[in-house]
Amino acid sequence: MKCSRRSFNQIGLGAVAALMVMACGDRGGDALNVGSKDFTEQRIIGELYALMLEENGFTVNRKFNLGGTPVVQSAIESGEIDLYPEYTGTALLTVLKLPANSDPQAVYEIVQQEYQNRFDLVWLDPSPMNNTQALAMTEQRADELDIRTISEFVAQANNLVLIGPPEFEIREDGLPGLRETYGSFSLKGYKAVDAGLRYKGLLDGEADVVVAFGTDGEINAFNLVVLVDDKALFPPYQIAPVVSQAALDKNPAIAETLNQLSPLINDEVMRQLNYEVSGNKREPADVAREFLVNKGLIEE
Repeated sequence: MKCSRRSFNQIGLGAVAALMVMACGDRGGDALNVGSKDFTEQRIIGELYALMLEENGFTVNRKFNLGGTPVVQSAIESGEIDLYPEYTGTALLTVLKLPANSDPQAVYEIVQQEYQNRFDLVWLDPSPMNNTQALAMTEQRADELDIRTISEFVAQANNLVLIGPPEFEIREDGLPGLRETYGSFSLKGYKAVDAGLRYKGLLDGEADVVVAFGTDGEINAFNLVVLVDDKALFPPYQIAPVVSQAALDKNPAIAETLNQLSPLINDEVMRQLNYEVSGNKREPADVAREFLVNKGLIEE
């Protein structure tokens, strides 16, 4: 029997605690600590996970906005958090330090096995969304220069300014990776900015090309052209819940609960959710709740 607030709409408050135990079983007694990294998409998905778990009878502590990948990885290894959303490509390259691979299923299977072996952590079902790195242009500029692929961008790179975060200049799947995969090239310039200023710089004409991520809300909002990675440099960045084995052993229903959500999060959905926060300035918790209510997964 599914443990949900729906079960208690007609029940007096005094009976709730007893019925929770009978209908839902023992959830382990302790609250689940759900973490996230320190950017918009992570906070939204962390909230989606937390709301789904609460709807299904779990008590949740939110530990969002913890920091970058090393901080969150340390938190789950130490037991500070029980689960959080992670990207397959980040796990492969940043955590496991393994070679890049462009096959989504192969990458998922590698990180799934290695996380179990090295950290006693479990990857649940991945979502179809792919927040991979990308290069994008305004439609007008892409048409002017007849650029639709990264190879065509590289061919004209000496006349182009690229804008993006500072780390793109040194990441293995940033400029070094582009040069290794597509051949040596020089840019007219690289404008390093805070991630939140990338699209403003592009739209203001400060750059010709922007470092994007596949689920950025601005891609749809500004009708940008995402350049085809025609030599398959960028690894897949599907997202999935990563859960400690100890938490799963105590609460096996975590997997069923969160796996209900995973297939619903594709690129278009995530771009819209992200833009509700980054563009329309709404709170991640409100955006997450609205999405789940609309999908019939939680009550309003």
